Amino acid sequence: MPVPRVRRWKPLALTAAAVLVGITVPTAATATASPAPAAAPAAVGAYDDTYYQDALGKTGPELKSALHTIISDQTKLSYSQVWDALKATDQDPANSSNVILLYSGTSRSKSANGGDQGDWNREHVWAKSHGDFGTSTGPGTDIHHLRPEDVKVNSIRGNKDFDNGGGAVDGAPGNLTDGDSFEPRDAVKGDVARMILYMAVRYDGESGFPDLEPNDKVDNGSAPAIGRLSVLKQWSDEDPPDAFEKNRNQVIFDKYQHNRNPFIDHPEWVSAIW
Repeated sequence: MPVPRVRRWKPLALTAAAVLVGITVPTAATATASPAPAAAPAAVGAYDDTYYQDALGKTGPELKSALHTIISDQTKLSYSQVWDALKATDQDPANSSNVILLYSGTSRSKSANGGDQGDWNREHVWAKSHGDFGTSTGPGTDIHHLRPEDVKVNSIRGNKDFDNGGGAVDGAPGNLTDGDSFEPRDAVKGDVARMILYMAVRYDGESGFPDLEPNDKVDNGSAPAIGRLSVLKQWSDEDPPDAFEKNRNQVIFDKYQHNRNPFIDHPEWVSAIW
């Protein structure tokens, strides 16, 4: 793979993009996301004394185990319910009729979901073939790692691991890909990393689900593993959670699964575990 490049932090415009649940700013649909400034979600500190109280002060395997127990208490969705959930979790803050696509960053009508060219569909950030968990209720329907994406771009990403480098992705400026890996645009690198690490903590071999683990290689095939861990950690450091990502976590907690991605609330727990 090419030598990793110096990464950029998220633009401030995107950091100010999210809105509180239930508040929208109607505007005309746009080809690319142009979120309007709005109030940020409530501070997460309130959850430390309640939701995360059994994880505080821990590190390493002890922290991972505590977080697994905490976030495993959730409501599970069917795959068909994921459509409507994504229309809420990934709503364009500047246009309540649209969703923001993960890799391309464009704003597209909520009604344009499906499987045809020009539609958006349900991207499994942890590729479902990595562990072969499919779309039955469980990891295949966990919206903490399911995101709207253009059908063509989703197909280009396929089940590739994540790493730096490659050629440009048609229809998704700023993304790169080669034969065995995919590099998302700078503005969502940390988002991708934190979704992958959430999955590794949430699914550890219980209840008939695979034991998902990140590793430091690519081309993992059907193994319940995805990489490259060292790059994902770098992305999480360089691209901290912004208001859109924090708001998404809150919507999932309040309205759908009632569990949280701890690495959005506490990014420092990435290095505390890995």
